[in-house]
Amino acid sequence: RRHIHRHPELGRQEFATTQFVASQLADAGLNPKVLPGGTGLTGDFGPDDGPRVALRADMDALPMAERTGLPFSSDVPNVAHACG
Repeated sequence: RRHIHRHPELGRQEFATTQFVASQLADAGLNPKVLPGGTGLTGDFGPDDGPRVALRADMDALPMAERTGLPFSSDVPNVAHACG
């Protein structure tokens, strides 16, 4: 989470974020699939022949400066995760 907050990417530009999340999911034993545009992914949770779980999360940041001063604040000028 802190890595993503320090390296925000605007909507439709989340290429590095997508790769980071895919890597984390793969390390957890899942099989993520990056979408054709490269800025999103899917991953199946559950058996092939039974119920599955779907999770959804936004990964895009906003075009605004972060002023929190936290150790994991955005390293990208005028781009920050500020929702939620």
